[in-house]
Amino acid sequence: MNTQELSDSDLALALQRGEEFAIAEIYHRYWRKLLAIAYNHTQDKVAAEEIVQEVLIKLWDKRGQVQIESLPAYLATATKFSVLTAIQRQKRRSDIAMAVYGQKLHDFDDEKIYARFLQEYINGVVETLPEKCRLVFKYSREHGKSLSQIALQMNIAEKTVEAHLTKALKVIRLSLRSIGMMLLFIFLRNY
Repeated sequence: MNTQELSDSDLALALQRGEEFAIAEIYHRYWRKLLAIAYNHTQDKVAAEEIVQEVLIKLWDKRGQVQIESLPAYLATATKFSVLTAIQRQKRRSDIAMAVYGQKLHDFDDEKIYARFLQEYINGVVETLPEKCRLVFKYSREHGKSLSQIALQMNIAEKTVEAHLTKALKVIRLSLRSIGMMLLFIFLRNY
C-alpha cells in the first residue's frame, strides 16, 4: 500500500486503529510544517524540534482516544498548545531561579548553575560533619588558612588538623560519588 496516497481522514483512522505506518506517514507529511509553527513561536530550533517530537509522541500515545476531524488543524493546534506549555514551563523555571538565586535564569550560563548547585550541595554535606572537622574544613577552604594557622587558632596539633581535613574531604568525596555528582564535577572541570 502506498501511504502517500492516503487521505488525511484515512490516515487519522489508521492511526486510531494503532497502525504504525500512520504515525510514520504523519511525521513525513507534517514534520516541517509543525517545526515551522513551533520555531515561529520559540525562535529556538532545538526547542521547536522537541515540541514537535512531543506532539507526535502524545498523538501516538493517545491514538485511541482522540477524535480528529482535520489532521492538519489538529496537529497545528496541538503544536501551538505545546509551545504555550513550554513557554509556561520556562517561565516557571525563571521564576524559581529568581526566587532562589535572585537573578533571571538566562543570566546564568550552565557552568555557573552547576557550580552553584555543587557548592550548595557541598555546604550541606559540610554542615553534617562533626564540629571540629567542620571548623577545620571551613577555616581551610572558606578562610584560606594554612594547617599551622588552623592548629594555632583551634589550639590543636597540626596532625590533628590534617586528620580532620582529610576526613572532611573524604566524606565530601564519598557523598558526591554516591549521588553521581563526581561525573558532574569532572564535566565542569573539563568544560
